Amino acid sequence: MRSYLGAAGAAVVLVLGGAIAPATADSSPSVGSSGFTIKDPRITESSGLAASRAHPGVYWTHNDSSDGAYIFAIDGATGKTLARVTLTGVGAPRDVEAISVGPDGNIYVGDIGDNLGGKWDHVWIYKLPEPKKLVDQTVRATQYVVKYADGPRNAESMMVHPKTGRVYIIEKGEDGGGLYEGPATLDSAATNTFRRIGDIDLWATDAAFSPDGKQLAVRGYFGGISYAWNDGKPKRQGQLHVPLQPQGESVTYTLDGRTLLYGSEGEGSSVEPVEVEGADSSDGGGSSAAGDGSGGGDGGGFTGKAGAVGAAVVLIAVIGIGRLVRKPKQK
Repeated sequence: MRSYLGAAGAAVVLVLGGAIAPATADSSPSVGSSGFTIKDPRITESSGLAASRAHPGVYWTHNDSSDGAYIFAIDGATGKTLARVTLTGVGAPRDVEAISVGPDGNIYVGDIGDNLGGKWDHVWIYKLPEPKKLVDQTVRATQYVVKYADGPRNAESMMVHPKTGRVYIIEKGEDGGGLYEGPATLDSAATNTFRRIGDIDLWATDAAFSPDGKQLAVRGYFGGISYAWNDGKPKRQGQLHVPLQPQGESVTYTLDGRTLLYGSEGEGSSVEPVEVEGADSSDGGGSSAAGDGSGGGDGGGFTGKAGAVGAAVVLIAVIGIGRLVRKPKQK
């Protein structure tokens, strides 16, 4: 997803500046929990973020779109790139939007965006073992073909459940979208059909499970929603305090589950921390990722229907760039 014009960001700040104030974490055992700035000039469209399981304090990211079949390991203490991993055994990526680390020790990369607005009849997921050493290297990946039971979808959120290893995808729609569940085990020799199991009330740009698998945090451009997972039957809890960012595209939990990290596209982009209220690091997750106002309202999400977010959309439209916000990416 290309960056917004500066005027759009300014408009949103004017309307939402006092509505979604992030509760920044003070200190945490997890490296990176105080946030960091991505230093690598090659990373200009960071569209996904995932905490490494093999290397605590390291975070995996990637560029958006068809930038290339590679991912980056970022040091959460310095923001510097520790390794660039090139994927082989896969075709040319089309629109890479998400990344997640599974309980099986593998990294999952979601080539799930649809620049045609939901017209591609299939998308792909790539799986590769998380490298034991963080050096520039080439790793052979497995490619999975993905289709949706109810037809093509555009999506930017893919999550691997940290306990079951099952893969989920959230459709990206201005008025919300479907939550899709993949097969219990992905099959590289067949088409993997994802089926709709619920609805997400947000224009979702990324999502992440808490390390204990009990919470699902879904972010949008101007807000987010916390869900209790309930064994695959998500129950909405309340809003997330998502920081204002130029192009908010990613979210992940720190490895101890005490902090949510929010990333944005753009060169030299910042990864912003927000403490998970009520988090207990002993079980790798908190009782709730929601902040003040949980359990009511529109969840702080960009539904374009009410509250401060609705006002922001109106203001953006007035200054003539509302169409740009909704415009599909052009290659």
